[in-house]
Amino acid sequence: GILDREYAIGSDKMDLFLRYGVDRLAIELKVWREGRIDPLLQGLQQLDGYLSGLGMQSGWLVIFDQRSGLPEISERTTTESAVTPLGRSVTVIRA
Repeated sequence: GILDREYAIGSDKMDLFLRYGVDRLAIELKVWREGRIDPLLQGLQQLDGYLSGLGMQSGWLVIFDQRSGLPEISERTTTESAVTPLGRSVTVIRA
């Protein structure tokens, strides 16, 4: 397979684009820092634009939580489903 970093889509760059045979994965990465709001909505909106440009109906959003006082990453890693503003399916990984 091929993994592209900062894959260009129009005038924007998606964080990761994985191609393995006919399979393609669009992946956006976000960091949740101390004093900031949860980047979920921003990530879904951003990923929506990338998926639209690629003609894809689903993607992945990975949110790394860097706030203090959290349990170990192995204890707080979760997977959930979300939908972009334009109705695309997204797998959200929180770590």
